[in-house]
Amino acid sequence: MDGNDVKPTGGCPVMHGGQTSTANSVTSWWPNALNLDILHQHDSKTQPFAPNFNYREELKKLDVEALKDDLRQLMKDSQEWWPADWGSYVGMFARVAWHAAGSYRLADGRGGGGTGNQRFAPLNSWPDNVNTDKGRRLLWPIKKKYGNKISWADLMILSGTIAYEVAGLKTFGFAFGREDIWHPEKDVYWGAEKEWLAASDNRYDDVADPSTMENPLAAVQMGLIYVNPEGVNGQPDPVKTAAHLRETFARMAMNDEETAALTAGGHTIGKSHGNGNADDLSADPEAADVTSQGMGWMNTKGRGIGRDTVVSGIEGAWTKNPTQWDMGYFEMLFGHEWELTKSPAGAWQYKPVEINDEDMPVDVEDASIKCMPMMTDADMAMKVDPIYNAICQKFMADPEYFSETFARAWFKLTHRDMGPKARYVGPDVPSEDLIWQDPVPAGTTGYDIGGLKAKIAASGLSVADMVSTAWDSARTYRGSDMRGGANGARIRLAPQKDWAGNEPERLARVLSVLEPLASAAGASLADTIVLAGNTGVELAAKAAGYDISVPFAPGRGDATDEMTDAESFDPLEPVADGFRNWQKQSYVVSAEEMLLDRAQLMGLTANEMTVLLGGMRAMGTNHGGTQHGVFTDRAGALTTDFFVNLTDMAYSWVPVGKDLYEIRDRKTGETKWTATRVDLAFGSNSILRAYAEIYAQDDGAEAFLPAFVAAWTKVMNADRFDLK
Repeated sequence: MDGNDVKPTGGCPVMHGGQTSTANSVTSWWPNALNLDILHQHDSKTQPFAPNFNYREELKKLDVEALKDDLRQLMKDSQEWWPADWGSYVGMFARVAWHAAGSYRLADGRGGGGTGNQRFAPLNSWPDNVNTDKGRRLLWPIKKKYGNKISWADLMILSGTIAYEVAGLKTFGFAFGREDIWHPEKDVYWGAEKEWLAASDNRYDDVADPSTMENPLAAVQMGLIYVNPEGVNGQPDPVKTAAHLRETFARMAMNDEETAALTAGGHTIGKSHGNGNADDLSADPEAADVTSQGMGWMNTKGRGIGRDTVVSGIEGAWTKNPTQWDMGYFEMLFGHEWELTKSPAGAWQYKPVEINDEDMPVDVEDASIKCMPMMTDADMAMKVDPIYNAICQKFMADPEYFSETFARAWFKLTHRDMGPKARYVGPDVPSEDLIWQDPVPAGTTGYDIGGLKAKIAASGLSVADMVSTAWDSARTYRGSDMRGGANGARIRLAPQKDWAGNEPERLARVLSVLEPLASAAGASLADTIVLAGNTGVELAAKAAGYDISVPFAPGRGDATDEMTDAESFDPLEPVADGFRNWQKQSYVVSAEEMLLDRAQLMGLTANEMTVLLGGMRAMGTNHGGTQHGVFTDRAGALTTDFFVNLTDMAYSWVPVGKDLYEIRDRKTGETKWTATRVDLAFGSNSILRAYAEIYAQDDGAEAFLPAFVAAWTKVMNADRFDLK
């Protein structure tokens, strides 16, 4: 071989066999395939702690007062690498907490600050989150000091609350208890746009009608938390912005008064930054070079810090004293007439038509320099919208009422995704029960469980009645914001008692049997519903030839109408439930995708989803008693027949209507069963089929029954935070 023929090894275009790029995946050849990744995220392999790590136990070791003192010190400890405006970081940390919590949306409970997700893509690189990365780096010495005794999620939210306290607000309280995740959330749909800040029209049927925004989205554009501060699609029009503001905040579970308070209070401290050219900024954190060490948006020309910082592109403070909690926002907004102008970065904003020097804020670095205050289109909406204007007038007439309203709204904003108060930890947890916390009174535990169980079994209710009612009561739970679930027995209250998915007539009949049994036993109806479901599962297993015992933990309480914000429960209504083979109407999204979404919100793994669906089909729990997917001649028995017959090649699967199929004998052509897309997904999807085959094996029942009972118990106890 000639020396010139030697192939250099260092320049080989394929350096390894691992798939390490996010631009590709081994399944990207089949973009329409069912993606089960949302059920596999956040498993034990992603978190760095020992298996027995318990964050709530670690919190008991936390010196809360020392932590708060360190945060108070941080607020005034300006760092040369990222100097504080006016020597104070209160605006910075209010924004870090606000933008962490502000991604929450009521429709599916996803988003929010409860997981520390601002550390990861896409949120760490959203255009609306520019320089929140600097806030986390400023917090790092404190996180480093307290280690695992404080999560990033708790620390970021607490930093904002302490910022307002340092500014002079009497805050409403704070609760610890948020646990960190360790990689990006795969389940959250932020929109279909492929570019940042694409026009709002992409997510509205009619952008002039804010109510037509695509569900479950809340923000008006990809990469924003709320509304565009320059106006709808960047075109100033406070009237239009007010309508979008109202819809966006409603989708975040805020009413008009809370919206006005948060807008005014959020802009009472801090400033916007747009004194430069946004084109001069480096890439966002996720796209930045390794030398940036996870920070982005650094100015590549000039200083890019202090008075020359660029964030939103809008430039200026809202008040004369931007580090103090006061009524300065209202004094500025309502004390002047405003006209459109542009910031040095080219963003639309408003400036006073006339203002005296003594009413202007000073420069962030040189107090001898007076700076023009500004307002955004969202601020002007507070003035031109008659409802917001009236609320602001009320606040101006009663500053204490404004402060209290904001403090409560801030607490709601930063705790809305934490679930009920039972999950709150720490010395500053407010004693008051707030209706948005979905309060449930404590239930009794001393009643005769065995006696009640026997009466349920002898009540004449069918297995399907018992199992379906318990399932419908529990399936509302969503781990995104820890709402819903069986505790409280809200299935008997409006609006749940009238939901189509709960079969109101059947539900009323079953409850009429269970309610007197619960009363006679001294048990809550919530406990009795779950106990009835457990009883049904045990009877179904017995019909299949197995004696099993389903674990039961008493202590659920019964909520009242007064404890229930009925309107806020509307988004929890199931529009589809693949476990009971039902959907309210035909949707663009496939039935199996809606099944995955529900399973993920309920906290189920792919295997748990599989065993639950197969078992419920066998027990005949379909909505309305339909026979689709009931692949058994022993309906009502907890068998593995669903899996056995689904995987049997003696049958063919023939479409006979939209999303409906017949299971036919290959030899005779006889129709044996009927099915939906959800049923057939467990035979067609390679991953789900692999699980189904486990339970279709001759020894499948040995694995199936324990797995079903464990998954069933997990669903029934999902909202029992008192047990955790």
